[in-house]
Amino acid sequence: MTERLYIYDTTLRDGQQTQGVQFSTPEKHRIAAMLDELGVDYIEGGWPGANPTDSDFFNEAPKTRARFTAFGMTKRAGRSAENDDVLAQVMNAGTKHVCLVGKTHDFHVETALGISLEENVENIRASIAYVVAQGREALFDAEHFFDGYKANADYALECLRVAHDAGARWVVLCDTNGGTLPHEVYQITKAVIDAGIAGDKIGIHTHNDTENAVACSLAAIDAGARQVQGTLNGLGERCGNANLTTLIPTLLLKEPYASQFETGVSRETLAGLTTVSRKLDDILNRVPMRQAAYVGASAFAHKAGLHASAILKDPSTYEHIAPESVGNARIIPMSNQAGQSNLRKRLQDAGIKVKKDDPALGLILDQIKAREADGYTYDSAQASFELLARRALGQMPEFFEVKRYRVSIERRKNKYNQTVSLSEAVVVLKVDGEKRLSVSESMDETGSDRGPVNALAKALAKDLGRYGEVIADMRLVDFKVRITQGGTEAVTRVIIDSEDAEGRRWSTVGVSANIVDASFDALLDAINWKLLQST
Repeated sequence: MTERLYIYDTTLRDGQQTQGVQFSTPEKHRIAAMLDELGVDYIEGGWPGANPTDSDFFNEAPKTRARFTAFGMTKRAGRSAENDDVLAQVMNAGTKHVCLVGKTHDFHVETALGISLEENVENIRASIAYVVAQGREALFDAEHFFDGYKANADYALECLRVAHDAGARWVVLCDTNGGTLPHEVYQITKAVIDAGIAGDKIGIHTHNDTENAVACSLAAIDAGARQVQGTLNGLGERCGNANLTTLIPTLLLKEPYASQFETGVSRETLAGLTTVSRKLDDILNRVPMRQAAYVGASAFAHKAGLHASAILKDPSTYEHIAPESVGNARIIPMSNQAGQSNLRKRLQDAGIKVKKDDPALGLILDQIKAREADGYTYDSAQASFELLARRALGQMPEFFEVKRYRVSIERRKNKYNQTVSLSEAVVVLKVDGEKRLSVSESMDETGSDRGPVNALAKALAKDLGRYGEVIADMRLVDFKVRITQGGTEAVTRVIIDSEDAEGRRWSTVGVSANIVDASFDALLDAINWKLLQST
């Protein structure tokens, strides 16, 4: 018989405390909808009254299946719960579920709050009792609990008991500073249960300052906690919170958790986890972490030829789960470590059929290894690899030919005596037997210079004849530059990530002693790959 384990998401509150992250109200609505579709049990929307965005969000609260929760703090000393204006703003948000944070470490009570230990206990009791009396489900976040327990176990437990006895549905053990290790979390969580608070009333909230947030969360669950808190992609203050994109698939796919627990997330919605993770990164305008567990682009990438050979026979030889179970995909990258097993699998994935003994396989491998010696990389530029392979096999059409290009960069003082720059590109193409000349500059709609590569991209796309409409939905989403070899022999490697309206994302590479030339080569590959898929 399975037990119910509740998943509590705090992306919209604790995740927003990530350096450089500030969600708008519409973005909060998008994320809440994603979380609700995924199947988490609680969505913590933020702190009403703490900032205008959170207040607006609660004024336009989303309709969710999940328990939509407002966050705040326990009442202040010297005021009643009924007359505390900060607590009032949380209650006025009107949510059926309210989470209040309170101190449980004696050091913080006396030093940070400057009140007596007895006053703090009363603040917790009165606040939770007030929430419950209003007909709301109350949750208590026991801030700095693990540090507090190690310093003064009796007092930390007293804070939990008073919240529990006042009617809190959950008392959440918080490793606020993120320094507690998994074995300590297990032991202390077990001690709380042994002290009389049942595991189905206990939650766990960890931070990742020792890279142990997920491990600590699992340790608490092993000890008996039945609610786990975290954020999508591990967002959070400092080093982040427990990563739900790691925790959720671990709980659903790994033993003993898969057999022991039921959560609000189903196997069907789990298959959308990778999409959810990347949509969040898209909202944040940041590149997804390739090495992220389960959902990263490299999570199921098999580079060594030995690995690829085994994968072709049985994927479980080098994969701990099926990538499709979390909505991800297997990748057999090409590199100078690749063998023919990698090559055949990668060609197969690209829809290219080649017989096992085709001599072209050896030719393609030789080209890859020679080009990587010159600074190219096909490990992270799958689209450029496919184009190289098709050209070697005589399967690559010539959509257009670049006859020449020129880029000029002007730097000058404007009438306000400010230094400004302007890039201009001229590209001469041959399309369907006709020469076309295109000129473009790098100014954007705000009048800012976007650089020579931007000017080249605009000039290239400006007059591609019948192909212009095909590439209209392309956009460059990432641009990576690396100087290889060093010294006087140094060359520049540019990798461009592109995507289109159909959700396809592809990477291309260019190498040259000249950064603009390397960028242009990567850009040409990006356009050619798009045309190959769409024509």
